[in-house]
Amino acid sequence: MVFTDDTEDALRAAVWLANSAEDPDTLVDIDDEEAFLRVFPYTGRIDRDAVELDDLRALRPRLRAMLLAPRDDMAAHVNAALADVRLTPRLVRHDAADWHLHAVADDRPLAERVLIETAMALIDVIRADEGSRLTVCDDDTCQAIALDLSRNRSKRYCSSTCANRNAVAAYRARRAAS
Repeated sequence: MVFTDDTEDALRAAVWLANSAEDPDTLVDIDDEEAFLRVFPYTGRIDRDAVELDDLRALRPRLRAMLLAPRDDMAAHVNAALADVRLTPRLVRHDAADWHLHAVADDRPLAERVLIETAMALIDVIRADEGSRLTVCDDDTCQAIALDLSRNRSKRYCSSTCANRNAVAAYRARRAAS
């Protein structure tokens, strides 16, 4: 394990949201938000309305900037996020998750809680100097974020779709050369 479970979960959720803005946009309606929440089941207040959806959509560029920033800039993004929100940190244990930190009250808007959970996860990334685990996909036609949580730091693509497309292209290039 590179990071704690809650850090990895927050990073995965933030990458999903940031990547949802790529073409085609995969966060356009409440059903898309529901799909996000099935994969990343946030606790606390979930409104499932147009305002919440708009707030999540508006958050995506900020998440992308935070996730892809160089280390010192990432720290500045984290500090700005922490300054923007009233923090009420407490240790909690729920569902299958052991003790972990919730930094924002459960009744705060979902986008605010996503922002702060991302900031808290990036604190771990910054402290461990592991920012290289967040990169832009190696596929030349893709601008999505690739999150590498592997032990050997081998993940280069945002998804199996991009990895497969590049593997097939490399195979075809090798065959054409021989």
